[in-house]
Amino acid sequence: MSYACITFESYDQSVAKVLDEINTPDSIRKYSKILIKPNLVNTSPHPVTTHPKMCEALIKYIRRFSDAEIVVGDGCGSPNYETPDVFDMLGYTYLEKGYNIKLVDLNHVENKLYTNSHCIVHKDLYLPTLIDDHYIISLPVLKAHSIADITGAMKNMMGLLPPAYYSGIYGSWKKAVFHNKVHESIIDLYHHVPPHLSILDASVGLAEFHLGGERCNPPVNKILAGYDAKEIDRKAAEFLGLDWRTIGHLK
Repeated sequence: MSYACITFESYDQSVAKVLDEINTPDSIRKYSKILIKPNLVNTSPHPVTTHPKMCEALIKYIRRFSDAEIVVGDGCGSPNYETPDVFDMLGYTYLEKGYNIKLVDLNHVENKLYTNSHCIVHKDLYLPTLIDDHYIISLPVLKAHSIADITGAMKNMMGLLPPAYYSGIYGSWKKAVFHNKVHESIIDLYHHVPPHLSILDASVGLAEFHLGGERCNPPVNKILAGYDAKEIDRKAAEFLGLDWRTIGHLK
């Protein structure tokens, strides 16, 4: 098993503990550039989006053993805001000044067309070029999803998609094209850009809907970390009372 699951205490304590359990320093030390990819789909606070304190705990952990260039990046999906607005409204801007990292709007960075013959729907996919040389850490929150059943470490990578190519056709959201054949699309994205490491915040959990609704009761109170995003998401599905064998992109 390539992941660890621990009881949540605090972000500082739990992030460090779960990453120690999977020997994270050994996997990161050889990289000079790191991309932290939280879930910042809109301006709603945690547990809809990744808590800035979790991102801060990860940055502090990395800084203990690496002087790599750290980027915290996402491309928000909301049609009503731009990603810098989300950074500001959710309290991420202090990270840039306090920890010498960069906040990057992935909706507006250099991208290019990547090709993967193993994909089902999106053999050709436009993605940011920074995926070529960054160690990618997916930092999602535990949420049920109205279309994909669950949104976790795999689907979190959807924030990488440039809206110039993937918005509009199937709704107003900036990544709306991927909501058509969503399970196949998530699998394709995973083939193109699997995160090197995933840390899923299941301290609370959204039981019904990815943009709000009922929280898990009682709170799940767990943090998961591992190198296989699909394995992380399969365990996360169990926390939501779902059988991952019935979920298109996990079975």
